[in-house]
Amino acid sequence: MESENRGRLTLAALTDLVAAGEIDTVVTAFPDMFGRLMGKRITGHYFVNTAASHGIHACDYLLACDVEMDPVPGYKFASWAQGYGDVHLVPDLQTLRRLPWLEKTAFVLCDLRRGEHDEPVAVAPRQILRRQLERAKAAGFVVKGASELEFYIFKDSFEEAAQKGFHELTPYGWYIEDYQLLQGTKEEFLVRAIRNGMDEAGVPIEFSKGEWGPGQQEINLGYCDLLEMADRHVLYKQGVKEIAQQHGVSVTFMAKWHEKFAGSSCHIHASLWDASGANSSFYDPTAPGGRGKTFRGLLAGQLAHAKELMVFFAPFVNSYKRYQSASFAPTRLAWSLDNRTVGLRALGEKSSLRLENRIPGADANPYLAFAAMIAAGLDGIERALEPPPPFCGDAYAAQSLDTVPSTLTAAIAALEGSSFARQELGEDVVEHYLHAAKTEQRKFNEVVTCWERSRHFERT
Repeated sequence: MESENRGRLTLAALTDLVAAGEIDTVVTAFPDMFGRLMGKRITGHYFVNTAASHGIHACDYLLACDVEMDPVPGYKFASWAQGYGDVHLVPDLQTLRRLPWLEKTAFVLCDLRRGEHDEPVAVAPRQILRRQLERAKAAGFVVKGASELEFYIFKDSFEEAAQKGFHELTPYGWYIEDYQLLQGTKEEFLVRAIRNGMDEAGVPIEFSKGEWGPGQQEINLGYCDLLEMADRHVLYKQGVKEIAQQHGVSVTFMAKWHEKFAGSSCHIHASLWDASGANSSFYDPTAPGGRGKTFRGLLAGQLAHAKELMVFFAPFVNSYKRYQSASFAPTRLAWSLDNRTVGLRALGEKSSLRLENRIPGADANPYLAFAAMIAAGLDGIERALEPPPPFCGDAYAAQSLDTVPSTLTAAIAALEGSSFARQELGEDVVEHYLHAAKTEQRKFNEVVTCWERSRHFERT
């Protein structure tokens, strides 16, 4: 608990720090459709005197654009025809904390509201997750979880990488460094700054390690309630990039930055607890392995709906390049007890019993991925679904197993035809994120790639 509270602020404490000149800026942010942080930097005195209680405003196109910030036609939520109005950013003061890597700076996340009655924005990622957590609460559960995020480090700065057109970049290593302590030492100047900075910001880190690619690292975040975990997750990704910038290097959370190297995942560990949050709802000493009916229902629901919800785990064209055989990324839908070739693993025992979802990539929006997992799991629990027996062996070679969608096009089709997703996530949410996925696919289809020029410029 000490590391969780470290760096956290009350409004009264922030007011004192502003008055003392120790804080002069408050980063006031919200997660966009892709899990990126958008918002404004507010002077400390204006935040504590006005914005903390009244909020601020931002253009609603921020939830209706692509990653290039292009206002995309076709969204019901916001458009040129509607004039691209405002959304109301309401600070959630429970998220207030210091950012030790930015001078005299605090940070707060906001919920989005709009309209005459200042109603929650249904398609905002934080609201989508809140709705599923409320469903879980109504069923008697508190949901807890943790993210395992992987990323690559490059010797090139972000500016140098852009000048190179993101080609011929130099990873911070030249061999696979999985658990390699020597190579980890070479990257420790950055990774140590990330670990310590996050701890000081109230984003507890358990450990870091070299991963299965040159210059690739994994950093594991501490377990907590799932909304708090999603908040930590997006702040963590923002902070990693900012700290890398300060050290003159760059990082990427792309699911697959290079066809020759391992992809970057976002393994999600999750468990259900009783209403007090103190007792595991998964563990049953009378069940095989202690895996009670609640655990089995959640697992079966996630297996049943994984294909329909794939857009929320893998939102980009590039996301699907990660799903390759013998890559430690799952290509088939199965579960096991301790097997890294499957999509879902049962881990731990008694109070540590949890389900690990290995399907999402590091590019996933955590609010959407978490919400999709909860929705699927609650359906499995409500319908008392039972999972198949745990898989043993090499899932990559198991032709009898169903596969995850191998392209964004296939994932779009699965979500578009899902009555389950429309019912549990909401028609407006599904249509909104379908349009985002279709826009991503359309824009990719329009581009002539380097691969095409290299292959066909002379030889066709």
